[in-house]
Formats: sequence, C-alpha cells, structure tokens
Amino acid sequence: MALRVGVIGGGQLARMMIAPAVELGLDLRVLAEGEGMSAALAATAVGDYRDLDTVRAFAADVDVVTFDHEHVPQDVLRALVADGVVVHPGPDALQFAQDKLVMRARLAELGVPQPDWAPVRSVAALQDFLDAHGGAGVVKTPRGGYDGKGVRVVRAASEAQDWLDALAGDDALLVEELVPFVRELAQQVARRPSGQIVAYPVVETVQRDGVCAEVIAPAPAAADRLVEVAEAIGRTIAEGLGVTGMLAVELFETDDERILVNELAMRPHNSGHWSQDGAVTGQFEQHLRAVADLPLGSTAPRSAWSVMVNILGGPEEGTLEERFGAAMAAHPQAKIHTYGKAPRPGRKVGHVNVVDDDLDDAVYVARATAAHFD
Repeated sequence: MALRVGVIGGGQLARMMIAPAVELGLDLRVLAEGEGMSAALAATAVGDYRDLDTVRAFAADVDVVTFDHEHVPQDVLRALVADGVVVHPGPDALQFAQDKLVMRARLAELGVPQPDWAPVRSVAALQDFLDAHGGAGVVKTPRGGYDGKGVRVVRAASEAQDWLDALAGDDALLVEELVPFVRELAQQVARRPSGQIVAYPVVETVQRDGVCAEVIAPAPAAADRLVEVAEAIGRTIAEGLGVTGMLAVELFETDDERILVNELAMRPHNSGHWSQDGAVTGQFEQHLRAVADLPLGSTAPRSAWSVMVNILGGPEEGTLEERFGAAMAAHPQAKIHTYGKAPRPGRKVGHVNVVDDDLDDAVYVARATAAHFD
C-alpha cells in the first residue's frame, strides 16, 4: 500500500504537491477549507482545520500529516500527536512559525542574528522602543499575518493605538527595529525526521506591497561568506527548532553587511517556486520526501540562473486560461504554473519560471511571460 500523506489546507502549495506525490508513488490526500480550492484534485475531505473532530477524522485515514499553511491551532496539533498521529512539522516546531514573539525569543536563545525587537503592550512602551531606535520601527501582530498583512511601519506609537487597544490579557505586539536593508534574501533547507538535512542556494526576493513579486536563484553578487552564513543560519534554525519538511528563512542583507532573520515558514514557500524547474529536486518533491522520511534529493541548480515571477491579480476580464496560448507561443522556454484561482487584485494566481545561462535573458522572459496574464 502506498504511503498516505495528508495535507491540511487546500491552497496552491498543496496543489503543487500533487504531481511529485504521484511520481514518488505517494497517496496524497487533502483536507480543504472549502469546495473548489486550488488543490481540489486531491481533496478527499472538506472541513474546518480548527475543528478537532474534523481533523481527527481526516488524520485517521493517513500515515503522516503535513501542511499547506501554519494556521492549525496548537491544541488540535497536540491532540493529534497524543492520538499517535505522525505530524511533520510537529507542534513543538510549528509554534515558532505561528507566533512571532515565540520565534524571536527562541532565535535569541539559538544565537541567530535578528533585528532588535521587543514585546509591547502600551503606547508608552512602544514609544520608548521607537525613541531608542531612531524614531521608527516595524510593528507586527504576532499571529496570523502574511503577505504584508499584520505589519506596520510606524514613527509614532499612536499609529498602532488601535492594535494596542485590541490586545487582551497578556497579549502583546511585536516591535522590531526598522532594518536598513539593501535587499531581501531567502534560505531554504529541508530536514527529515531521521536528521538528514540539505540546503538550497540562497536566493534574492523582490517584494512589492508586502507580497513576493520576483525571485532570482542564486542571489546575484552573493559573496562566498554570505552564502556560507545564510546556509548556516538555515541549518541552525532547522536543527534547533526540530523542523521536519521544508523550512524557508526570510533574511535581510543590511547596508552594514549583516544578515538578519526576518520571518520563518515551515512548508514550501514562494521563495522556492523557482526550484520546480530550476533545481534537480523541487521544493514540493523535497517536502514530501522529508515528511515521509525518504532520502532527500539533490538541491543543485539545473542552470546558472532561475527566475520566478509571480502572476499577481490576473486579467481584469476573462480567465488566465484564455491567455495561455499567446504566452506559450511567445515564450516557449517559460514554465507557467497556475493555481486554479479566480483573478482578484493583488491575489497570487500563478507564477512563471525561466531557467537560463544568462540572467538578463531569464528576467526579461519571465517578466514578459507573466505580463500576458495582466
């Protein structure tokens, strides 16, 4: 009988696990949040991932549980583990991707470089932090934020008054120094339960309005020291937090040559989509190998450069599928991946990968192909 891998969450990350699961001989099953989700082809159940009975029923029919997102509550995860369900990554690791304050405290214990930060519960405490850090800071809600949501750059504590007023009990906001970065990077590693770990090349990510727009692999003009430091950070975090599966570490490269950890994701990640076509083993296959505790694949690039450009929003009229023919004809070397989502301003509805020995050509073709879907 094929190993049954259950993915909680029916988004595009689960969708892109389907093909490699078939190739690996794995039986992929998905608990989707609703009908018509991106991963509908593999959705064997529809229900609320926050409901223990729903998740228990789904988990009872698989050999290992993994995730399309990090939002499954800790009490649900720990109940599964208590039931004897194999969960990768487990709740002890996943908590650090679910709560940014918990993450910051643990990374500090590991000695990982990160921005100055503090928990704040009052306007006075926030203003004190801003005053000590050049009059500006980044305020984040510790839980639930993604793609720029739950993040504010503030220059006066009053700009976060509404978030502070909404705090309950011992809750706090996270404030970080406004890092003088020259670019954003991402380091991906994969780790299996038996301990094997592999690293991908560090990549450069380009953000627009808080959303990843482009990725270049490997990061251009990356000195050997930067590559070594980024990989060491990724390995330290994966081992120190006990991550199983894919781990993406979002990084800042600062104007004074520091490498600082921004955020973590314990699953396949937008910064790794390039690897589908640009690496010997793509991140979706690698994640499945890791959570199934199979030997990990080579992370070596297939060519000098890989460029990923997100398709954001999609066409104002019609569907993405109507644009495929023209895009393919104009740029046959491009690989187009779509998510089965209806167009909507700012929404990630697909991405384009281009692999080439010339970086300028790769960037041009990837951007031009994605433009067919505007």
